[in-house]
Amino acid sequence: MTTFWSWYVTALTVGTLIALFWLIFATRKSEVHKSPTDKTMGHAFDGIEEYDNPLPKWWFMLFIGTLIFSVGYLVLYPGLGNWKGVLPGYEDGWTQDKQWEREMDVANELYGPIFAKYAAMPLEEVVKDERALKMGGRMFATYCSVCHGSDAKGSYGFPNLTDTSWRWGGSSAEIKASILNGRHGMMPPQGEIIGEDGVRNVAAYVLTELAGRKLPEGTEADVSKGKEVFGTVCFACHGADGKGMAALGAPDLTSPAAFIYGSSFAQIQQTVRHGRMGQMPAQEQYLGNDKVHLLAAYVMSLSKQATAEE
Repeated sequence: MTTFWSWYVTALTVGTLIALFWLIFATRKSEVHKSPTDKTMGHAFDGIEEYDNPLPKWWFMLFIGTLIFSVGYLVLYPGLGNWKGVLPGYEDGWTQDKQWEREMDVANELYGPIFAKYAAMPLEEVVKDERALKMGGRMFATYCSVCHGSDAKGSYGFPNLTDTSWRWGGSSAEIKASILNGRHGMMPPQGEIIGEDGVRNVAAYVLTELAGRKLPEGTEADVSKGKEVFGTVCFACHGADGKGMAALGAPDLTSPAAFIYGSSFAQIQQTVRHGRMGQMPAQEQYLGNDKVHLLAAYVMSLSKQATAEE
């Protein structure tokens, strides 16, 4: 801010405060000797009249309090042009960013050793620690539940994390890598390549032969031709048996967990025709390795519960 505008803002702010002080005391002086009266102001609203009485003392004192608070605030914090405030610990002036950084420094000093302790342990050991899982669960609720749900069972376009199906691999290293670095999944559109007949036939093959379900009544599709198209166009990612490829994030089409965009015949056709694109955002820059380690342990524990139930 230039010097001119700094002084302009300062003068405007200080002038307004002085004017308010003058206004409240000037009007108070004219009313201080008044006694309660039955005289009204001469107007009425829906039969309600206003008495010509002085302001209550509590209201006057509250107004004075707000003005004093304003003065104190403008001394401590930036608010008068280029004035940086005299708040202790902020030599270059207080800002919300510096306040956040200061609070994060305090939190890291307090909790950093705890996170570091668990980060030094193998994930397989952290999964067995009840306290660590509670910490990971709270972080999951904060950072992950918006996509995967508070129960981690996923939603449209977001996979279920409580089963044993993993698009990018389910080992401890692979799960942690997914959270740290994020994932970019893409199913390329095939409609213009294989045509509508190809889309219909491939969808029929995936639904019946791979997913093990029946076609809707009255559906006209050639499953055998769909298998041929699948073996020509789709096998490179999903494999000849349709069981997917973790290195590419291609899901196992023989598992119900593969169909996060819907598993009906129409929805599978839509996926084949137009493709799909999904992104798991990287969390390393937001949480750091130590916190991600705990988060990965919690996610692993969900899958282990599913394995135990099976």
